Amino acid sequence: MNVLIRGHHRHFRTVTFDAQRNAVVLIEQRRLPHRFATVATRDFRETAEAIQQMVVRGAPAIAAAAAYGLAQGVRAFRGRSSTTFARHLETVYQTLKSARPTAVDPVNAMDEVRTAMRTGADVAEQQSMALAAAEHFANASASQCEAIGQQGVKLIREGLRVLTHCNAGWLACVDFGTATAPLYAAQAAGRKFHVFCDETRPRSQGATLTAWELSQQGIPHHVIADNAAGHLMQRGEVDLVIVGSDRALGRTGEIANKIGTYTKAVLAHRHGIPFYVAIPLSTIDWQIKSGLAIPIEERDASEVLGAWGTITNPRTPGDRTKSGRHVYVRVADPASGARNPGFDVTPAELITGLITPVGIFKPTELWKQRRSLGWLA
Repeated sequence: MNVLIRGHHRHFRTVTFDAQRNAVVLIEQRRLPHRFATVATRDFRETAEAIQQMVVRGAPAIAAAAAYGLAQGVRAFRGRSSTTFARHLETVYQTLKSARPTAVDPVNAMDEVRTAMRTGADVAEQQSMALAAAEHFANASASQCEAIGQQGVKLIREGLRVLTHCNAGWLACVDFGTATAPLYAAQAAGRKFHVFCDETRPRSQGATLTAWELSQQGIPHHVIADNAAGHLMQRGEVDLVIVGSDRALGRTGEIANKIGTYTKAVLAHRHGIPFYVAIPLSTIDWQIKSGLAIPIEERDASEVLGAWGTITNPRTPGDRTKSGRHVYVRVADPASGARNPGFDVTPAELITGLITPVGIFKPTELWKQRRSLGWLA
């Protein structure tokens, strides 16, 4: 994706790897849209913390971060003992796996890396193969997202009004995005359309990330409050909903995505609006048999009780608060607590179709198409 920096466009990937420093390089998403910066994690524990603290977020992006983090961890191992190395590998794997439990992509990505490593004759060869496999995963993930755009572009007709939820753009992936990929492909084809970005409380990733992406790309859009979506649907101002997903069940067609997705699906179904989910192959879970079994991350209550923001101007002429400072503001009653589930599950009957790199399928077709969708068991 191209980012405008000091008047010039530069291409960035959300996640890359610096082999010389053995560091995972990430776009610091918590500072957007007010400040664009990258950070480098020095070891696999820092990489896991960056995933947990949402320096990097979005299922395909944290998958690439986990794959690189696994390679980072094994490359840091010093020694020749295959037994000790295997124990170290398991520690690295479990640390990264536990950073964000709802998304299946990081597990799938790390499993690919571990599978590739098994052919290595010794520790040194396995270390080298780990990085090569992580690079392969990241490149394949970006290519799959680009293919999602080509599959989904047919849905974006001239004058369409599209609703998105949270951020399933290039920031949530290595590049291109999932829900946004068809939008970028449609823009490249010369089509004009309008996007409504749910703000997506509590972390406001629609307002801060998706809106920033669309602004960088020059796509017309409005940020709306999460609760405004039903009003716009009722008045006929939304023609299509496209969201991403953190886990799609291959056996049932259910999907887990950012909290509020289920609400949008219910509203879209009520108003006869197509509801699509865009996913790379790493997002499909072929093992879990029910959406009730998907682990739902419960995040800190502070995200609901307040909000982070950047001070752009002093509040009063005498205010000494530094412009550009990133601050947390408590909004809710000081004595109140909060519940903060990060995700919800949308049943298959509310989903019009899943946009994948190899085609658009009804949720109930995933299992029948499992071979073409990468299920190798």
